[in-house]
Amino acid sequence: MSRRAWVQQIMGMPISIHVRGADVDSPELVAGVEGAFDLLREADRLFSTYRHDSEVSRIRRTELDPGHADPLVAQVIALCDQAGELTEGAFTDQLPDHDGVLRFDPTGLVKGWAADRAASLLADLPGASFCLNAGGDVVVGGAAVDGGGGPCAPWRVGVEDPRDRSRIAEVVELRHGGVATSGTAARGAHLYDSVAGTFVDRIGSVTVVGPCLMWADVWATALFVGPTSLPGLFSRVADGYRMISL
Repeated sequence: MSRRAWVQQIMGMPISIHVRGADVDSPELVAGVEGAFDLLREADRLFSTYRHDSEVSRIRRTELDPGHADPLVAQVIALCDQAGELTEGAFTDQLPDHDGVLRFDPTGLVKGWAADRAASLLADLPGASFCLNAGGDVVVGGAAVDGGGGPCAPWRVGVEDPRDRSRIAEVVELRHGGVATSGTAARGAHLYDSVAGTFVDRIGSVTVVGPCLMWADVWATALFVGPTSLPGLFSRVADGYRMISL
């Protein structure tokens, strides 16, 4: 079994795609990887708050009615509403801008959503297993076999110690699903607590592992910023997901 990796800078972060399979240089596989990157670029064009011409930026400036936006924008708005309800408001798409004014900002959900869309395309690659890493959030899948005809080894995803970033605190092994981490170690106080009206600056992290990267990312964010009662809600409603709190 051979292995190949691609890395591109999209959505303001390095995104890597690793593939294992019998023929990782086949034109079909290479085209599939490029198609996955194209989906991520499309998400950046629509949702980036750093691009003046993105649809989200135009919505934030009230130049574009959300009802007239691209259908993918409507899909993300609906998912953000669902995430807010599911987490009892701990997840929010209303974040303060540079002037402290709350504006529509779905980027806390979009990265996982976009990575899942790209992963769905990669899952169709014949005889290949993949690992997509979007700025530290990881989704894996596909189907590859080892030399004996059995399933290939699972992907190993390291969970960083937020108090010592040179140390891996835990290793998650999986063949399908997502691993998302939220905390302050890498980017400082960038996660917003909508109840307190402040950005959370405590040390630590929450990692969520489950079948869908987007929902793992939503829950990781909500559990990090939300009240102490939220893990109880998570354990009741997030079937198939587990939390690693550091």
